[in-house]
Amino acid sequence: MVFRRRHKRSVMENLREAVWPRSGWARAFQYVKHRVNRLPDRPHRIARGVWAGVLVSFTPLFGFHFLSAAAVALIIRGNILAAILATFFGNPVTFPIIAVFSVKLGHKILGDRFDNGPPEGLLSTFQAASHDLLHNFWAMFTPDRAEWSGLERFFTDVWLPYLVGGLVPGIIAATICYYVSLPIITAYQNRRRTRLKARLEKIRARMKRDEKPIKPPRL
Repeated sequence: MVFRRRHKRSVMENLREAVWPRSGWARAFQYVKHRVNRLPDRPHRIARGVWAGVLVSFTPLFGFHFLSAAAVALIIRGNILAAILATFFGNPVTFPIIAVFSVKLGHKILGDRFDNGPPEGLLSTFQAASHDLLHNFWAMFTPDRAEWSGLERFFTDVWLPYLVGGLVPGIIAATICYYVSLPIITAYQNRRRTRLKARLEKIRARMKRDEKPIKPPRL
C-alpha cells in the first residue's frame, strides 16, 4: 500500500506512542484543535460535540469513550466527530489527575470511604478485582466456582465513586470548553470563509482579464 509505514513499529513502540507521542502532547493537542476547527459543520454543533467528548473523558467507561461520546453528541445534536476528537481531553497525562480527584469526590458525595484509607485501600481493591477476573477466567474451564467479592468491592469503592464524582468536574470542564471553543471555531470559520471569498474574487478577476473580446463576423 502507498501509505504503509516502511518500518513497522513494535508493540513496545506502539505502547510508548500511546503514552507519550514522539512529537509531544502539545503537538498532538494542536493537531486535534486544527481538526476540530476544520470540521464542516455549524460552530454551535461542533462546540456541542466538544462538550460531549470532554464530559465523557471524566467517566470510567474506558474502552467505550468513543461510543459514549458519539451517543451523547447524538442526544444533544452535536457533531459526532468533534465529540470523538474531544475525548483526547482524557489522555495518559490527565487521566491520573481526573481519576484520583473523581474517586475522592465520589466518596464524599456518596458518604462512604475506603476501609483502610487510600492509597493502601485503593491498591488492595485493584488486587482483589484482578484476582477475581483471573480466577473466574480459569473457573470457566475447571470445576471451581466463580468469585465476585473482589469485583463487587471494586465496583462500590472505585467504579461507582469514579462515575459519580467525575460528573461534577466533567460538566464544569465540558461547559468551559464549550464556551471557549465556540468563539474560536466561529472566528476560524469566518476567517476561512473570507479567505476563500477573496481567492474566488481573484480567480474571477483573472478569468475576466484573460477573456479576449469576440469580434463580430463580417457581413
